[in-house]
Amino acid sequence: MKSRPIVRCGWAVKDPLYVRYHDREWGVPVHADRRLFEFLVLEGAQAGLSWITILRKRPAYRAAFAGFDAAAVARFGAGDVRRLLADPGIVRNRMKVDAAIANARAVLAVRKEHGSFDRFIWSFTGRRPIVNRWARLSQVPAETDESRAMSAALRQRGFRFVGPTICYAFMQAVGMVNDHVVDCFRHRELLAARTR
Repeated sequence: MKSRPIVRCGWAVKDPLYVRYHDREWGVPVHADRRLFEFLVLEGAQAGLSWITILRKRPAYRAAFAGFDAAAVARFGAGDVRRLLADPGIVRNRMKVDAAIANARAVLAVRKEHGSFDRFIWSFTGRRPIVNRWARLSQVPAETDESRAMSAALRQRGFRFVGPTICYAFMQAVGMVNDHVVDCFRHRELLAARTR
């Protein structure tokens, strides 16, 4: 008897890096501040680019941005900015580099105010993942009321490159939203994990 083929979201079938990311990370709830900051930087870096470009640069980003330790990045100065702008492993865009450093400082301020970045950021979904049931990728929105509220709150606190679309991509990446299509095997797995 033949086993049924694994069904994935349509965007995750061409590149092995995409497949690994889809199968292991995308949509899995993240609560560690360091990982949340990592995705915030990476989603901001992606603006205007493809996600596969950023995934390929992810190891270089980890090295360049102190393993995404927000406290270390918050101390970056002019010399660090010059180093980053000369680093071919990352997106060498001055506004995105400056935003990553500003966002590290803003993360520290949020931690002071709320105890953790995790507590603050997950408040936009009531600390539980939103489970959608899309039949097709074309149904998945680019932004939602929650991502617009998150964007406004982050901007108010000095974050940059956090428009509603970037915020929604961030929410999908860190599992605040389960946007795997319903016939994707990960939709069922994440739903099962949520109800355990």
